[in-house]
Amino acid sequence: MKTWLTIVMDDYSRAIAGFLLSTEAPSSINTALALRQAISRKEDPCWQICGIPQITYTDHGTDFMSIHIQQVCVNLKIRHFNSAVGRPQGRGKIERFFRTLNDTLLGILPGYCQNGKPFSKPKLTLTELNSAIKDFITSTYNQQIHRTIGVSPLQRWSEGFLPQMPDSFEELDLLLLYIQKPRKVQRDGICFHAMGYISIVLAAFVGETVTIRYDPNDLGEIRVYHQDNFLCKAVCQDFSDMTISLKEIKAARSSVKKDLFDQLRQSKAFIKGIIGKKDKLAHNCPGSA
Repeated sequence: MKTWLTIVMDDYSRAIAGFLLSTEAPSSINTALALRQAISRKEDPCWQICGIPQITYTDHGTDFMSIHIQQVCVNLKIRHFNSAVGRPQGRGKIERFFRTLNDTLLGILPGYCQNGKPFSKPKLTLTELNSAIKDFITSTYNQQIHRTIGVSPLQRWSEGFLPQMPDSFEELDLLLLYIQKPRKVQRDGICFHAMGYISIVLAAFVGETVTIRYDPNDLGEIRVYHQDNFLCKAVCQDFSDMTISLKEIKAARSSVKKDLFDQLRQSKAFIKGIIGKKDKLAHNCPGSA
């Protein structure tokens, strides 16, 4: 099982502010989750790094360039810059951390791979690997003297720095974990991913353009906003009593499409076989004068 690691580093102190370990490929939601941890105050007293960054600096990965992340940066007043294409030296600080992580921790853990070949049999669960990375960040990396800055990342970060915190973590979660989309209210509610969402409140806004916010891990309901003001929660009656994710819906639709294509292929092969038999019979039939 392949794992992906997203890291948020403070450029000034080199301290790691947040991370996310996942078995899913990098995505805007995974990036948002890592950023959420970076901004939030941690329960661990050894991990003090927190606050909303003034600037983010990333490469051109689709997870960083998504509309979702761009909206997050606009709403949190974060200036977003990208490294130059084809110039990895622009990402040297974060690349150096990954090399340190590989050399110091990951390289000695069971199941470590290099060039696609594992050195040993994997034994750690995702939870165990996540704990090992967290311990390395909080107890080793952030605490040790950094050769470039001459002090530990934690000490550098703590020197007279007052982090900017969000006014409300509920609003922060809405920004980070809920994706925004514009929609027009129809007579029968709001259509989203071919599913209908209804609420009595929407009856007064038929024909109006609204903004919906949704959790891709639970499409049972959506939040509806009109001119940045919260209107209501609209529910999908088909999924109102269950939790279903966007990923599950896409997988189900792909499965249905695959079944349909298989049926079409079988039908084409069957028809082709019948036509072939008819042609063969016609060829073998004697002609009449």
